[in-house]
Amino acid sequence: MWILDRLAEERIEEARRRGDFDDLPGAGQPLELEEENPFVPEELRTALRLLKNAGFIPPEVALRREIGSVEALLREAVTEEQRATASARLRLLLQRLGSERAGSLQLQGLYFEALAARLQQSAHADTGGPASD
Repeated sequence: MWILDRLAEERIEEARRRGDFDDLPGAGQPLELEEENPFVPEELRTALRLLKNAGFIPPEVALRREIGSVEALLREAVTEEQRATASARLRLLLQRLGSERAGSLQLQGLYFEALAARLQQSAHADTGGPASD
């Protein structure tokens, strides 16, 4: 645990012991978390809600879950064969995660280029002349 995390946890525990949280509004009640993520564009919320209700999880999330499972297997491995098998599987999954991230970065680069071209066209149209670099 990071030192700041530990310090924060200690301070929270001290405040809890003093009773600083006892008279807060809603104490003892379940949190009312928003269903909708405020960072998701409104036009995508319905589609994402449908996917979530259908049990869909993004491929990267599924891959990270599998990595966590294999890491647990590696920690619990008793024989050298179990450790070797789990290590090989973990390397493969981490490599796949890295390649998916690289593909994502490539797509981000393409998006950036398209956005820059669009902005340049817009600047050209607004000024009536060529866009300056």
